[in-house]
Amino acid sequence: MLSLRHFPAVFAKRLESVQFCRRFGSPVVCAAKGPRQRYPRVWKTKPRIGTISKSLKLVDTIKELSNVKEEVYGALDSFIAWELEFPLITVKKALKALENEKEWKRIIQVTKWMLSKGQGRTMGSYYMLLNALAEDGRLEEAEELWQKLFAENLESMPRNFFDKMISIYYTREMYDKMFEVFADMDELGVKPTVSVIAMVGDVFQKLNMMDKYQKLKKKYPPPKKEFRYIEGKRVKIRSKPINRSRYVRNPVIKADVEIRETLPESCESTDVSLNKPSDNLNEHGVVESSAFKHGDFIDPS
Repeated sequence: MLSLRHFPAVFAKRLESVQFCRRFGSPVVCAAKGPRQRYPRVWKTKPRIGTISKSLKLVDTIKELSNVKEEVYGALDSFIAWELEFPLITVKKALKALENEKEWKRIIQVTKWMLSKGQGRTMGSYYMLLNALAEDGRLEEAEELWQKLFAENLESMPRNFFDKMISIYYTREMYDKMFEVFADMDELGVKPTVSVIAMVGDVFQKLNMMDKYQKLKKKYPPPKKEFRYIEGKRVKIRSKPINRSRYVRNPVIKADVEIRETLPESCESTDVSLNKPSDNLNEHGVVESSAFKHGDFIDPS
């Protein structure tokens, strides 16, 4: 057998380059030739295969059509003509894109077409249709859809449907129907959200129904905990309601605030400064208000 007692010169040079690279911490690649060069791509594909490209194409084809029902339904039928199965995911993504663009009429047309095919009969689709009908001003159709869904799903109705109907009636000042929805919600044991309690309480105050407002606040007090999304994570933290306890500690400042709230606008331009309390302190270390200092707004009783 042949044995090499001495390394050839080529192997020696390569080993020296490898040891040099290891000594200075650089990556060892291809011996002495260095790292492989990266060249930019000469071509780049534009068409993307998948539901995203199909949904965008569906949105583009719908926007170019008129509001005629036969034309819209014919275009949608021709779009899914060569599909082996109904492209439900594609249609749902197209509806989401239309919702972001606030195309309420197109959402109504596509959703009704999808439901006529017997597809997408979920509560999410019905909620999107209800929201689109309300935003488009078709309140009668929205009420018909709500009554139909409420009759079919009496004990399993999601809470967001109640919230949506209450907000619809609240914005249109239809307080009687709003109270009916809230009564059904209370009877079924569905806990209302903070926004619903705020809207109902506001209506009670507008109609001067303070006894019912107090009962509402007693039955549904403000929550002590609330959920927030911090860096993409759902975190439960302590809620911070509006607190005016800092005025209670100092009765003089509290009286000054109450006087300022009841003060007419004509008194704001006078020399008496009620917006900022005086910096003078009495013998007890309490800030003396300018109203008490001048004696203009003190009740004689």
